[in-house]
Amino acid sequence: MRQLVFLSVLLIPFVSGAQERLQLNLFGGFSNYQGDLQGKPFTLEQSNGAFGVGLSYYLTPHFLVRAGLVTGKVKASDKLNKPSLQLRNLDFQTRISEGHAMLEYDLFDLSEKKLTPYVFAGLAVYHFNPYTFDSTGAKVMLRPLSTEGQGLSQYPNRKPYRLTQLAIPVGGGLKLRLSDNVAIAYEIGLRKLSTDYLDDVSSSYVDKTALFAAKGSKAVELAYRGDEVKNGMADYPVDGTRRGSPTMKDWYYFHGITLSIGLNAKGGGRGSRYGCPAGVL
Repeated sequence: MRQLVFLSVLLIPFVSGAQERLQLNLFGGFSNYQGDLQGKPFTLEQSNGAFGVGLSYYLTPHFLVRAGLVTGKVKASDKLNKPSLQLRNLDFQTRISEGHAMLEYDLFDLSEKKLTPYVFAGLAVYHFNPYTFDSTGAKVMLRPLSTEGQGLSQYPNRKPYRLTQLAIPVGGGLKLRLSDNVAIAYEIGLRKLSTDYLDDVSSSYVDKTALFAAKGSKAVELAYRGDEVKNGMADYPVDGTRRGSPTMKDWYYFHGITLSIGLNAKGGGRGSRYGCPAGVL
């Protein structure tokens, strides 16, 4: 969480700058992910609400820096996965809390145009903590269970995954100037991750006896859940049986509407020497 606080501090220098180029951004939309339990690159299926707040600051009529905080929940279930994976019967949920700093490029100068496409990229710090609900309905955090042998002496190459990590946000959108002091935009922002454990699924099943000895019966129960569904295999898979796809890292993404409001309308109209109206995202 210290990294999240660090990125939030990046907002402070914007406030000390020229106020006519500074905007408050309010985001509302949806969050989702792509990984072992959700193979589609972009879908509204299993989406959840997301919201955020931030600041942006125009450096030129086309370039601006932006920073903010955003949060949303991602989840997925094999029950809604492709048929070949439904008998695996895994699922997860996690809330993602993110702080980011990015550079944005607007194709057109919004002091001259009312509409412009834009792209952005930057750096983010995010926190996650995947969980599921067992057969009794009790909430169970997944990381302490080492479902794929993370941290077990028998699997020295499988280290426990960190719950706070770095991500690379990239994306784009379309921005509309409503007035000299207000703009609205729709954007899609993808987050490239360095982990494959956002959903607690990555590689293969580990030895049932070793997992039970190290983490107990709950770890064994939630590492393999095919025995809970009709036609599922009752026996726990043998050590090394494929559980996930380690070659593809997980992603998460946000998409939705951002409303941007200038914090000071003075000197920010179309006559601004920066070429951008106060209040543009």
